[in-house]
Amino acid sequence: MTAQQISSRTFAALKVRNFRLYFVGQLISVSGSWMQSVAQGWLVLQLTGSSLDLGIAVALQFLPILLAGSYGGLVADRYDKRRILYFTQSGAGLLALLLGVLITLHQVVPMTVYLIAFGLGIVNLFDVPARQAFVQQMVGRDLIANAVSLQSVLMNSGRVIGPGIAAAFIALIGTAGCFYANSVSFVAVLVALAMMRQAELLPMRIVERQRGQLRLGLRYVWETPVLRNVITSVALVGTFAFNFTVTLPLLARITFHQRTAAHYGLLMGAMGIGAIIGGLYVAHRSRPTPRLLAVLALGFGVSMTLVAFAPTMLLAEVAMIPTGAFSIAFMSSANATLQLNSAEHMRGRVMSLYAMAFLGTTPIGAPLIGLIISGTDPRIGLFLGASVTLLTGLMLVAQLRGTAREASTLRTA
Repeated sequence: MTAQQISSRTFAALKVRNFRLYFVGQLISVSGSWMQSVAQGWLVLQLTGSSLDLGIAVALQFLPILLAGSYGGLVADRYDKRRILYFTQSGAGLLALLLGVLITLHQVVPMTVYLIAFGLGIVNLFDVPARQAFVQQMVGRDLIANAVSLQSVLMNSGRVIGPGIAAAFIALIGTAGCFYANSVSFVAVLVALAMMRQAELLPMRIVERQRGQLRLGLRYVWETPVLRNVITSVALVGTFAFNFTVTLPLLARITFHQRTAAHYGLLMGAMGIGAIIGGLYVAHRSRPTPRLLAVLALGFGVSMTLVAFAPTMLLAEVAMIPTGAFSIAFMSSANATLQLNSAEHMRGRVMSLYAMAFLGTTPIGAPLIGLIISGTDPRIGLFLGASVTLLTGLMLVAQLRGTAREASTLRTA
């Protein structure tokens, strides 16, 4: 296969004009969002110096998804997803602007950060399932796996760009600059949405209002083994492993005694570089498989263990590269598997359960990891996440073997 063929296959979804607009707009916005994430973590540590408070701030941002994630998915199934995104992206931009103004006026206290984080969580309750389901409306079923993987590359390109800029902003002009920059970045998404051609968006079935639709979505996932297994795996990994906005600033500040945001930004940036590599790999493969998902979970657990026990800051930053690659490849494969194996009229609710498993578990995992670290060490928090991820990978391997045995028994019969 030539380099041109590889490139064409890897970036196939970008040939679709609407997705290309969306991709560029989101790249700008996601960079701003990662700036805000770094700045928020550093701001809480400046205000309180507490790992538990940092975990609470992160948790509040995802608490609405945990409590009402299915309802957000139902809204995505009932209403036009593009219109939902207009409202959610505007709301997120206004919240970032508000926090920046409060910092500038020296009116920010921990409770202010908590309330705005919770407000952003309410926005994400509706934004995440609508955004996930909107991808297939832009590119169609054949390109969905490729588009989801490129979207992961997009998210983690922002992880590379955003933290580095955030560290510079914090050092030169303070944390408020990060929130102002994030607020402005949402304009790019709104412009991209406005420039899309409605006629080129695939028509999607809109679900009429009826009683019992939330229960129906839950029963549908539970009775579909592939969906149930993937969401269970994502919930375990999301609860214990994906707490990097808690573990990494504490690793930099406590374990390696770094008193500036620069090395925290480098840790996040290294993870972002790896995530781009992982996302491009999955985009090139195009079709996820259960075996691939198991291998990626095991690789994620091993590389995260290396970060936990890295003896120096430099080695921790290096180990974050494969950690980023395996982590995002795992989540991209899980996302694409759910979208490819769910019915069109259920997709919003299925993706809301994915959001609950991945993001909604943060209110449980972030304070828990923060509490564990406060009584032990950041290395212990990271190793706990790595151990659960390894066990998840072994569980997926066991499910694969069980499925293979059932198929063999049926063939023999």
